Amino acid sequence: MIVAIHQPQFMPWLGYFDKMDQADAFVLLDNVQYKKNEWQNRNRIRTAQGKQWLTVPVRFKFPALINQVGINNEENWRNKHWQALRTNYAKAPYWESAHDDLQAFYQRPYDRLTDLNQASVTWLKQQMGIATELYLASEMELSQEPTQRLVDICKSVGAKTYLAGADGAKYMQLELFAEAGLEIIFQEYEHPTYPQLFDPCETHLSALDLVLNCGPASLETVRRGRRN
Repeated sequence: MIVAIHQPQFMPWLGYFDKMDQADAFVLLDNVQYKKNEWQNRNRIRTAQGKQWLTVPVRFKFPALINQVGINNEENWRNKHWQALRTNYAKAPYWESAHDDLQAFYQRPYDRLTDLNQASVTWLKQQMGIATELYLASEMELSQEPTQRLVDICKSVGAKTYLAGADGAKYMQLELFAEAGLEIIFQEYEHPTYPQLFDPCETHLSALDLVLNCGPASLETVRRGRRN
């Protein structure tokens, strides 16, 4: 059994779902420190002018964990996102088929960032047809030491193999995996191109862009970037 582990991000990129697709279990690491101005509360879409951020305003006090970060719903971020999506994707091939579900996603109440991110990840994986089961790290008994935490997660879900990010060897104590009898494999991913409404193809966007442009071919496109 293979497990992949990643912080819950907002509308993540293609490589995030490649890792998920290769795993039997995907654990959302929601009980580690929130990092401001990264991918946990924002991502990018494609416009005629290039890339545009979709940002979720948050409330937190350093050093909050991801699952302790609140959403600032006093700001009308939902409407801003929806207007940006409708303006830039109304003519996308799969806008109409995704419209109702996507609108429902934005209409649901969210108070915590982790709940919003889990919902965005779940919706996108369903749109792609990825069957991998999701788990929350905060629901497990884990060490606070970073590498041992990963080992504990592997044990918690019954995995024998950990699928790490490409740079994982730079910060993990690999000997802890060996001592636990766990294999490590590293993701190798090269972002594929695909048809978009505007040329040239922009890469490293939210996977939402892929889903709205490629629909049922989205997962096949994600897999084209796999190099391991």
